[in-house]
Amino acid sequence: MRFWFISLKRNILPCFFVVVAICLVVFSKSNLTAATNGLTLWATCVVPSLFPFFVITNLLSHTKVVSFTGKLLDKLMRPLFNVPGVGGFAFVMGLISGYPVGAKVVSDFRENGLVTKDEGERLLAFTNNSGPLFILSSVGIGLFGDTKTGLLLLCTHVLACITVGIILGKFSKKSDDEFRGIYRNCNSNLNNKSEQFSVKNRTANLGKNSVTFKNLGEVLGNSINSSISTILMIGGFVVTFSVIISILNQTHALDLLSKFFNPILSFLGFDLSFAKPLLSGILELTNGVNLIANIHIKAISQNVILCAFLLGFGGLSVLLQVFSIVAKTDLSMKKYFIGKFLQGIFAAIYTFLALKFIPFINLDIVAASVSGSESIATLNSTTDALYSYFYDFGIFVIGVVCVLIIFNLFQKIYTKV
Repeated sequence: MRFWFISLKRNILPCFFVVVAICLVVFSKSNLTAATNGLTLWATCVVPSLFPFFVITNLLSHTKVVSFTGKLLDKLMRPLFNVPGVGGFAFVMGLISGYPVGAKVVSDFRENGLVTKDEGERLLAFTNNSGPLFILSSVGIGLFGDTKTGLLLLCTHVLACITVGIILGKFSKKSDDEFRGIYRNCNSNLNNKSEQFSVKNRTANLGKNSVTFKNLGEVLGNSINSSISTILMIGGFVVTFSVIISILNQTHALDLLSKFFNPILSFLGFDLSFAKPLLSGILELTNGVNLIANIHIKAISQNVILCAFLLGFGGLSVLLQVFSIVAKTDLSMKKYFIGKFLQGIFAAIYTFLALKFIPFINLDIVAASVSGSESIATLNSTTDALYSYFYDFGIFVIGVVCVLIIFNLFQKIYTKV
């Protein structure tokens, strides 16, 4: 029995690839359409919003702007997130650049010995985020046609990643001796590698030459080449997962798997038509957000809340991108997966609370044929049901978190005593 299990585990990926290759031939027409749609989505939404920002971010890394930002955050990162000051650079770069820049920065930190394994895994969980231009331009304006929606999603996304970073920092079990050990490691690395970070100013030198008028052309060219590589990798994942989703749809596997989401959506008061788009978003972020935004219902807040969850979670496509980046390090993906799932949950909760308690950002609309009294009753009943479910769930989560934090504090006090 054990032999068959080991054999299955060893051959599951080759078998999966063979099945996908067969499906590519059998469903070639639909796969061609899916690949074309994926390329169109990538070319019209992802590239215009992300590529210029990737170039600017690379150029900023050659200036003192990033170093100055890291200095400002140096005394904030340890008490807030329980990570060294260099984490401030990863945090800022992850927020302003988008997937997968945060993972690349953390991976470099770990290779250079600037963070411990635990710190690197926690940094990975909350510094690798969707970029502001993707949320504001691609999602807010491109999909919802509203800047206000993009700003709401961006604010809740940032709040969710900060929440996850604080929670993971509070539950870290690393001792002070290990934290001091990483600083000693930094000092020893400085003696051998002149291009690494200093202990007092870890963000001052990233191993890159500062940009001047003399080398502006070279730096700009390198930044464009690096940005093209990143944007092509993102496009490859978008197209690949577009085809995989098409295959799952043609084989009706997507319909079967999406039924597992029906009880959850029904319990939370969401329309069941979101089941397949939600599953698609869990597989690939860009396609999923696009499908959810194009579901036409009266309560648009449901579309926005689910998009907030997907933006926080990132999807399996982003997960594989991050895994390909950190594969050369000893960083585990367990905390990253847990952190991104929690970030999606918190982003959805924060978005719902904002839609509930801030009247001027209420996005729900009704059809013209619906009378005013009927529309108000429909919106109120939907909002009240969502509020009731999220309120109960929120109270439960807060209670569990408080109990665990108190227990952890008592455990630390007992250990020190």
